[in-house]
Amino acid sequence: MRSIWNGAISFGLVTIPVSMYSATESKTPKFKQLRDKDHSPIRYKRVAELDGEEVEYSDIVRGYEVDKGKYVVFTDDELESATPTGGAKVVDVVQFVDESEIDPMYYRSSYYLAPDKTGLKAYKLFAEALKDSNRIALAKVAIREKQHMAVIRVTDNDMIVMETMHWPDEVRPAEFEILDSDVEIRKEEKAMAASIIDNLTRDFDPTEWVDTTREAVEELAAKKIAGEEIVATDTPEPTKVVDLLEALKASVEATKKAS
Repeated sequence: MRSIWNGAISFGLVTIPVSMYSATESKTPKFKQLRDKDHSPIRYKRVAELDGEEVEYSDIVRGYEVDKGKYVVFTDDELESATPTGGAKVVDVVQFVDESEIDPMYYRSSYYLAPDKTGLKAYKLFAEALKDSNRIALAKVAIREKQHMAVIRVTDNDMIVMETMHWPDEVRPAEFEILDSDVEIRKEEKAMAASIIDNLTRDFDPTEWVDTTREAVEELAAKKIAGEEIVATDTPEPTKVVDLLEALKASVEATKKAS
């Protein structure tokens, strides 16, 4: 695994050198666009809107649109200076909170922060203190000229993980007028819904969760290579239940069997 960023965690007056690694990877099947007649891959060119001419990467600058069609151009150095740390690679711990205070909607991407040999003791001390406090750290960090809000937490194996976050004003408020409508929910319906939850409640086991679509695509690809004909399966019609209580009763029985 290759590090994508090297910097430090700033914890009070303590500086802990770390390297950042992506904690996740996408395994969603990737499809490439091909020309139909000969399956030649299709490439895309960077062209200028003004005249349609292709633009070399070295001739591209970054512009911030201040008005429709009007841009202010920035250099890399100018964008670095826009961050409070001046582009310094520091995870600046600002405060500590209970994890339950943060809605998961804020989380964006996960990264491992691995220690440098020179800062191993400080790294382990910070990790242990964070675990003992039962809190997570809120921090600010600049990555590729962009400032991010982030949380720092510790995994069960004492690895420090950083989760970059959406800024609060990037999370859209849930304003749906339909939720203000009054509906009557009977005690029996609530009890049935609670039973379904109880029947499906168990410890999380990540090995149980498999991307069946990816498996199916890989299987279909193998069949096509082998020259087998692929026949589309019929999609079953969903069962229509008009009465909510009847649907809940049926769900309770189904989840009993599943558990």
